[in-house]
Amino acid sequence: MSKIAILSMNDAIRIDLQRLEQIVRELGEDCAAQVIGAALEELARALRRTVLAAQERDLGAVVNHADQLSRLAWQVGLVTLAGVAIDVGACAERRDATALGSTVARLERIGNRSLTQIWDPGAPS
Repeated sequence: MSKIAILSMNDAIRIDLQRLEQIVRELGEDCAAQVIGAALEELARALRRTVLAAQERDLGAVVNHADQLSRLAWQVGLVTLAGVAIDVGACAERRDATALGSTVARLERIGNRSLTQIWDPGAPS
């Protein structure tokens, strides 16, 4: 009889707080809150579009949406999310269905945790 190992998925979320502080310094607190809030809403939409495109096996759309997602994530300091989005786009470009499925699943986990953590820094990650 074989043993089955249960692997936990605990990806660390990296947020560049200096980038966020820079945005606040440049725009002021109120304006920065509005800009960052709008960026996070667009990030959530880009995340959803990327995942849906992957589910529909529309690889061109996956590449485009993942690219948009990575650029937005870099702009607001969501380093881990940006990196995973780049990985998703690369898998779609290579037409590697197995890797794409895995990286999209990771993208969903990282994306949801990143957005939650930046909206509510006190929330458990």
